[in-house]
Amino acid sequence: MTSSAAAANPYDLTGRTAVVTGLSRGIGQAVAVALARQGADVAGIHLGDEAGAKETTRQVEALGRRALVMSGDTGDEGTVAALADAAVTQLGGIDIWVNNAAALLVKPFLESRATDWHDLLRANLHGYYYGCREAAARMVDQLPHRRGGRIVNISSAADILVVGGLSAYIAAKGGIVALTKTIAVELAPHGITANAVAPGAIETPLNTVAWDDAVRAAYHQRIPSGHIGDPEDVADVVAFLASPASRYITGHELVVDGGLTINGNVGHVVS
Repeated sequence: MTSSAAAANPYDLTGRTAVVTGLSRGIGQAVAVALARQGADVAGIHLGDEAGAKETTRQVEALGRRALVMSGDTGDEGTVAALADAAVTQLGGIDIWVNNAAALLVKPFLESRATDWHDLLRANLHGYYYGCREAAARMVDQLPHRRGGRIVNISSAADILVVGGLSAYIAAKGGIVALTKTIAVELAPHGITANAVAPGAIETPLNTVAWDDAVRAAYHQRIPSGHIGDPEDVADVVAFLASPASRYITGHELVVDGGLTINGNVGHVVS
């Protein structure tokens, strides 16, 4: 994915293979479809959501692309390695890897237990490490036949505009950003970029457990763009970072939040 690959259409992913974790719903599903729309075949994993996985497969295949979907826990090292192996053996290689699978826990810090902390980090941080490691190893092994690659990690705007009760979740997301920046430096000589995408308030199944009508109303008031985002708002940004068009961007966290984290308005009186 060097600059020469971007000559005709820098957003075209034809002939590429992408891996997306947590692709059965929400942002993961939207990312898988967005990448397929740009021409990529898609492999991915879900955790116990067979109906959602089948729908993602249907949408990817409806776009004329191949889909390979597994069930498993990304917090398990062997499962992630098996996903990478399957993408290589059945789809021909790995050009793009999107770490998206995550869990959410809302609990005051003083009420949290060690098991809460470690269970949350298992998927939200350790799984990202496994994914980055497997992706990078496969991308380097493919040289020089498939030059370089793209790693995109889904972080969160919550590590910028902090929300109480999410200590483990936000710690994991902050760790993801640090991991992304570090591997971006190390992998750049191999033609591999690593970037993070930080969604703000997005309508996803994951957020339904933490939002009520009051939370939604507060977001509508606080977001300068005037509305809560959709998974597709994030997916199209991921597709850009996965494409040759982003070839000179690495180690960056791109915030997709409608302006939420820059809004410091508290109701000053206009004179």
